[in-house]
Amino acid sequence: MATSPLQTLVHLLAPWQSTFSNSKPIATAVIFVHLGALLFGGGVAVATDRVTLRARHGPAGDRVHCLGQLHMAHRPVLVSLGLLFMSGLLMVTADIETFVKSPVYWAKMTLVVLLLANGLVLEKTETALRHTPTSQWDAAVWTRLARTARVSIALWTAVVLAGTILVNAS
Repeated sequence: MATSPLQTLVHLLAPWQSTFSNSKPIATAVIFVHLGALLFGGGVAVATDRVTLRARHGPAGDRVHCLGQLHMAHRPVLVSLGLLFMSGLLMVTADIETFVKSPVYWAKMTLVVLLLANGLVLEKTETALRHTPTSQWDAAVWTRLARTARVSIALWTAVVLAGTILVNAS
């Protein structure tokens, strides 16, 4: 009888699954990196989103400052997302059979993809504004930037909720 691709993957990942399951320090380190990156990256993103929402109707100087804050936030958020991806991959591969069958896991991954897409829109909008003289700023572009900030806050929150549900559902 032929084995399924999932069973082959489970077999290939068995040594890692055993290591992760039987080593509290390793499991603790991986989970800490995941939660720490979520706290740091999500915290920087949400704090910057709040600056964006406050600056939208403020004077041009506040908006210039906001764009600088947005620009400086990209690197730490991207580093955090990279750590989230790596630690998440380590956790998923430690119990691939459970996660691949979990609708909550796939819902969380969908939220992550939406978060990344929203971040791309935010970054492109912020870059366009930074390269446009303040006298030529369009209110519609600031409206789009504010919308992406609101969506960002909602998606970071939803990812945390989905992760919490996932831990308790598996």
